[in-house]
This record gives sequence, C-alpha cells and structure tokens, in this order.
Amino acid sequence: MVLEITNDTYEKEVKQSDIPIIVDFWAGWCGPCKMMGPVFEEISEDYEGKLKFAKVNVEKEQEVAGQAGVMGIPCLIVFKDGKEFDRIVGYSPKEQLKEKIDAILEKI
Repeated sequence: MVLEITNDTYEKEVKQSDIPIIVDFWAGWCGPCKMMGPVFEEISEDYEGKLKFAKVNVEKEQEVAGQAGVMGIPCLIVFKDGKEFDRIVGYSPKEQLKEKIDAILEKI
C-alpha cells in the first residue's frame, strides 16, 4: 500500500513514522515519474513491515517538496526517525530500484 502524503499529513506520516519510509516525489507532467509510479506501487508489497511507501505530488504539496529539498523528480527519499537517510533520483527499472532500496536498508 502506498500512502498519499499532503502538507497536512507529512509531519505524522513521515517525521513521526516508527519504521523507515520511502517517499516518491512526483508530478503529473513528468514522464519518468509516470514510468516510476507503477514500479513503486508494485514493489511496495515486497517491503511490508520493513519500509513504508508514500507519494507526494510536488505540484499540489509544494511546502513538503520544499522542506525535503527536492530539486529534480522523480526523487525517492528514505526517511528514518524523521530525518532523511538517503535518496534515489531519476527513474529506475524494478530490479534496479529493489537493489538500491535493499542496499539502503542494509545501512539502516
């Protein structure tokens, strides 16, 4: 399951999350974001209980994108204990994305 994060839910869902969370910052006009979306949704099931998955539409939730320092999209940011732990910028195919996430989780 992938949560939709808004300016109002960011603090609770991301900053106060008791497990690490990966947030996909995206926009509707972004081609690579449209390719990343289904991959992100699909792999979210593989990490249940280990990593929460969420999305932020940077057009609608500019405050959150600004707080996170997002400059390019798609941008996946892993937060642990409310702080940025790592980020993945740009599109990655499914297997490559899983490898990157697994490598990040090993460091947490």
